[in-house]
Amino acid sequence: MIVILKPDMGESNPEYRHILDYLANKPNIKTRVHQEIGTLQTLTEIYLIGDTASLDKTEIESLAGVDRVVRVSEEYRILGRHRDEKRQTGFEYNGVKFTQDNLIVFAGLCAVDTPQHVEMMLKALRDYGQVCTRMGAYKPRTNPYSFQGHGKKCLPWVFDLAGKYGIKVIAMEITHDSHLDEIHAALEQAGKPTGVMIQIGTRNTQNFELLKIVGRQREFPALLKRGFGITLEESLNAAEYLASEGNRNIVFGLRGMKTNMGDPHRNFVDFSHVPVIKRLTRMPVCIDPSHSVGTRDAAPDGILDIFHVTAQGVIAGADMVLVDFHPEPATALVDGPQALRLEELPYFLEDVAIAREAYEKRCALSKKAIGKD
Repeated sequence: MIVILKPDMGESNPEYRHILDYLANKPNIKTRVHQEIGTLQTLTEIYLIGDTASLDKTEIESLAGVDRVVRVSEEYRILGRHRDEKRQTGFEYNGVKFTQDNLIVFAGLCAVDTPQHVEMMLKALRDYGQVCTRMGAYKPRTNPYSFQGHGKKCLPWVFDLAGKYGIKVIAMEITHDSHLDEIHAALEQAGKPTGVMIQIGTRNTQNFELLKIVGRQREFPALLKRGFGITLEESLNAAEYLASEGNRNIVFGLRGMKTNMGDPHRNFVDFSHVPVIKRLTRMPVCIDPSHSVGTRDAAPDGILDIFHVTAQGVIAGADMVLVDFHPEPATALVDGPQALRLEELPYFLEDVAIAREAYEKRCALSKKAIGKD
């Protein structure tokens, strides 16, 4: 059960203390308080754990300071969609809205290599009206002798260039909690010219200690990728780990499942789960066509497989696309064979817009079919 207080009902309010005392006297009930601190107001939610079936929802809603009470019916207590709730989906970060109702493209380098390539990428994004990108500084690799990323050495000039070209959010994977400190320090030193979305990669989806650490900080939102060899439920519970520690600004990423049933693609494309995740949770959903497909192969119609699977995800309602580009894919230090070329960026963005328009038309048709305005 979730008790949602009226806006700005904080610890200084006597009603707040009365509500907590009231709940503390209920047998077999534990409470956990979460706060959403916005620009204009603070929202407080109290999560009740234990024998909540015995609680009288109407009685709690009658308490001064309580806005409404949501009875949790799903396993995902914080991130789940519950029958009688009206909480918002998504969040805003550094001027960019991440919700289940819009679409944002994060095109960029899977791994940062040179300042020249980073600048070329960011300039192209600026020229085509994009304000988000992906830039990998820390790269977990299967082969211990493969390039592991430049790490903190590249952060100062990546952030400076992002500010120069008006990039508001960079998706950047971390593999260790020390990387959070390095990113924070580099941003502070650069004067915070951009924002960072912390990416939890597929290999770390069940690194529970890392999830807890990223969840405890509120500075950066998180992009959690689905684990490549675990169930959707297990991956959604990993997202709940983040939220249970306090950070609910989470995007859930689909990047394909590791199985030869997806051959010849790198991974089995799982974008049919886009609407499933939106039905089960309030998280925006990201698709990663580059790591799902893994090649630049094209169909007889001349359209690259990466374009096709992107369209499949977008037409199913994806809210974010994470896609690899590179000025010189042949020289890329990581995943060059799957990277799109800079000259393909306008074509890719237009193709995504076509798929998004089709999705919006499908939504309008659905509302018409069931008699909704």
